[in-house]
Amino acid sequence: MTGNELRELLSASPADCHRKLMQEYGRYVYAIVFNKLRSCGTREDVEECVCDVFTDIFIKFEYDEKYVSDIKGYIGTVAKRTAIDRYRSLSAENSHNAYADEEDMAELVSDFSVDEHVDSSELRRLLVQKIKELGEPDSTILIQKFYYNRKSSEIAKTVSMTASSVRSRCTRAMDKLRGKLAEVGITR
Repeated sequence: MTGNELRELLSASPADCHRKLMQEYGRYVYAIVFNKLRSCGTREDVEECVCDVFTDIFIKFEYDEKYVSDIKGYIGTVAKRTAIDRYRSLSAENSHNAYADEEDMAELVSDFSVDEHVDSSELRRLLVQKIKELGEPDSTILIQKFYYNRKSSEIAKTVSMTASSVRSRCTRAMDKLRGKLAEVGITR
C-alpha cells in the first residue's frame, strides 16, 4: 500500500482504510513492538502498544509527499518510536527504589548468595545470546515457548506458521541450541 492508496481509502471510507492497514501491517508492527518490549513487557503491554501505534497512525497521518511511496517505512518508524517510549515507561515502573534504615536491614538477614546470583544471571545472558544466534523464526519460537509459556498454536499465529511446523522447528532449534551451548561448555 502506498501513501496515495492510503489517502484514497481514507477519503472513501475511514473504517475500510483502518481495516486494510491492520490486515496489511498488523504483523509487521507486532514484530517491531514485540522485539522492543519482550525483555520488560507482558503480552498485554505489547498488544496495547500495537494498538497505540495504529491509533497514532490513524490520528496523525496527513498526506505528505515524502510518505507517498514509503508508507511501510512511516509505519515502521511510528512503531519503533512508540515501542521505545513504552519500553522506557515500563522500565521506569519496574525500577523503583526502596530505602531502609540500618536497623531494618539487620532484620532482613537471608541466605541469598551474591555469587550464585551473578552466576545464574551470566548463564541467563549467555542462554539468551545463544538463542538469538539461532536466527528467526527459531529464536522467537523458543523465547515465546519457554519464556512466555505460549502454546504452539499461539506462536504459530505470531510467526505465520502452522502449529505442527512450530513444534518441529522448536525441536530442531533445541537441538541446535544444545550444540551451541556445548561449544561453550554448558552441558546440563
